[in-house]
Amino acid sequence: MKYVYPAVFTKEKGGKYAIHFPDIESCYTCGSNLADGLKMAQDVLAFTLYDYEKEGREIPTASDIKDIDVAEDEFVNYTTCDTIEYRKRHNNKAVKKTLTIPQWLNEEAATKGVNFSAVLQDALRDYLDI
Repeated sequence: MKYVYPAVFTKEKGGKYAIHFPDIESCYTCGSNLADGLKMAQDVLAFTLYDYEKEGREIPTASDIKDIDVAEDEFVNYTTCDTIEYRKRHNNKAVKKTLTIPQWLNEEAATKGVNFSAVLQDALRDYLDI
Protein backbone atom coordinates (compact mmCIF):
# COMPACT_ATOMS: atom_id res chain seq x y z
CA MET A 1 0.00 0.00 0.00
CA LYS A 2 1.46 3.32 -1.06
CA TYR A 3 0.45 6.58 0.57
CA VAL A 4 1.17 10.29 0.13
CA TYR A 5 0.50 12.79 2.92
CA PRO A 6 1.47 16.40 3.54
CA ALA A 7 3.89 16.92 6.43
CA VAL A 8 4.58 20.20 8.20
CA PHE A 9 8.28 20.84 8.83
CA THR A 10 9.15 23.36 11.53
CA LYS A 11 12.73 24.63 11.60
CA GLU A 12 14.20 24.70 15.09
CA LYS A 13 17.47 25.96 16.56
CA GLY A 14 20.62 24.27 15.35
CA GLY A 15 19.17 23.29 11.97
CA LYS A 16 16.88 20.65 13.45
CA TYR A 17 13.32 20.02 12.23
CA ALA A 18 10.15 19.00 14.01
CA ILE A 19 7.68 17.24 11.71
CA HIS A 20 3.98 16.46 12.07
CA PHE A 21 1.22 15.16 9.83
CA PRO A 22 -1.96 17.25 10.25
CA ASP A 23 -4.19 14.49 8.85
CA ILE A 24 -2.93 11.72 11.13
CA GLU A 25 -3.46 11.77 14.86
CA SER A 26 -0.26 11.59 16.96
CA CYS A 27 2.07 11.24 13.98
CA TYR A 28 5.17 13.25 14.89
CA THR A 29 8.91 12.97 14.46
CA CYS A 30 12.03 15.10 14.18
CA GLY A 31 15.29 15.23 12.28
CA SER A 32 18.76 16.50 13.06
CA ASN A 33 18.76 18.26 9.66
CA LEU A 34 16.45 18.46 6.64
CA ALA A 35 17.68 15.24 5.01
CA ASP A 36 17.29 13.34 8.28
CA GLY A 37 13.86 14.93 8.79
CA LEU A 38 12.65 13.74 5.37
CA LYS A 39 13.85 10.21 6.14
CA MET A 40 12.30 10.21 9.61
CA ALA A 41 9.01 11.55 8.20
CA GLN A 42 8.76 8.60 5.80
CA ASP A 43 9.54 6.18 8.59
CA VAL A 44 6.98 7.51 11.08
CA LEU A 45 4.32 7.75 8.34
CA ALA A 46 4.88 4.11 7.31
CA PHE A 47 4.95 2.95 10.93
CA THR A 48 1.73 4.79 11.81
CA LEU A 49 -0.23 3.73 8.72
CA TYR A 50 1.00 0.15 9.08
CA ASP A 51 -0.45 0.20 12.61
CA TYR A 52 -3.74 1.55 11.21
CA GLU A 53 -3.84 -1.32 8.68
CA LYS A 54 -3.07 -3.97 11.33
CA GLU A 55 -5.77 -2.62 13.65
CA GLY A 56 -8.32 -2.26 10.85
CA ARG A 57 -8.60 1.47 11.47
CA GLU A 58 -9.81 3.77 8.72
CA ILE A 59 -6.94 5.41 6.85
CA PRO A 60 -7.49 9.20 6.92
CA THR A 61 -7.88 11.14 3.70
CA ALA A 62 -4.86 13.27 2.85
CA SER A 63 -5.37 17.02 2.71
CA ASP A 64 -4.41 19.10 -0.27
CA ILE A 65 -1.05 20.70 0.43
CA LYS A 66 -2.49 24.13 -0.50
CA ASP A 67 -5.10 23.90 2.28
CA ILE A 68 -2.56 23.72 5.11
CA ASP A 69 -1.67 26.98 6.85
CA VAL A 70 1.88 27.27 8.14
CA ALA A 71 3.83 29.75 10.24
CA GLU A 72 6.80 31.73 8.95
CA ASP A 73 9.34 29.13 10.14
CA GLU A 74 7.40 26.19 8.62
CA PHE A 75 6.86 24.62 5.24
CA VAL A 76 4.70 21.76 3.93
CA ASN A 77 6.11 18.92 1.89
CA TYR A 78 4.52 15.75 0.57
CA THR A 79 5.85 12.58 2.17
CA THR A 80 5.42 9.12 0.67
CA CYS A 81 5.56 5.67 2.18
CA ASP A 82 4.91 2.07 1.24
CA THR A 83 3.55 -0.02 4.10
CA ILE A 84 4.25 -3.29 2.26
CA GLU A 85 7.95 -2.40 2.05
CA TYR A 86 7.87 -1.27 5.67
CA ARG A 87 6.29 -4.58 6.67
CA LYS A 88 9.02 -6.50 4.80
CA ARG A 89 11.78 -4.64 6.64
CA HIS A 90 10.28 -4.57 10.13
CA ASN A 91 7.89 -7.48 10.55
CA ASN A 92 9.91 -10.58 9.74
CA LYS A 93 8.79 -12.65 12.71
CA ALA A 94 8.36 -16.23 11.58
CA VAL A 95 4.96 -17.86 12.10
CA LYS A 96 4.31 -21.57 11.88
CA LYS A 97 1.72 -22.72 9.33
CA THR A 98 0.34 -26.22 9.01
CA LEU A 99 -0.58 -27.38 5.55
CA THR A 100 -1.47 -30.56 3.73
CA ILE A 101 0.01 -31.86 0.48
CA PRO A 102 -0.24 -35.28 -1.19
CA GLN A 103 2.23 -37.84 0.16
CA TRP A 104 3.77 -38.51 -3.26
CA LEU A 105 4.51 -34.77 -3.66
CA ASN A 106 6.10 -34.62 -0.21
CA GLU A 107 8.29 -37.64 -1.00
CA GLU A 108 9.41 -36.22 -4.34
CA ALA A 109 10.23 -32.84 -2.81
CA ALA A 110 12.11 -34.48 0.11
CA THR A 111 14.30 -36.51 -2.27
CA LYS A 112 15.24 -33.27 -4.05
CA GLY A 113 15.97 -31.43 -0.77
CA VAL A 114 13.22 -28.87 -1.22
CA ASN A 115 13.03 -26.14 1.44
CA PHE A 116 9.25 -26.02 1.91
CA SER A 117 9.31 -22.69 3.76
CA ALA A 118 11.31 -20.99 1.01
CA VAL A 119 9.08 -22.41 -1.74
CA LEU A 120 5.90 -21.33 0.05
CA GLN A 121 7.26 -17.83 0.69
CA ASP A 122 8.32 -17.43 -2.97
CA ALA A 123 4.94 -18.73 -4.18
CA LEU A 124 3.04 -16.37 -1.86
CA ARG A 125 5.08 -13.38 -3.03
CA ASP A 126 4.34 -14.29 -6.65
CA TYR A 127 0.66 -14.91 -5.93
CA LEU A 128 0.30 -11.62 -4.01
CA ASP A 129 2.40 -9.75 -6.59
CA ILE A 130 4.83 -8.39 -3.98
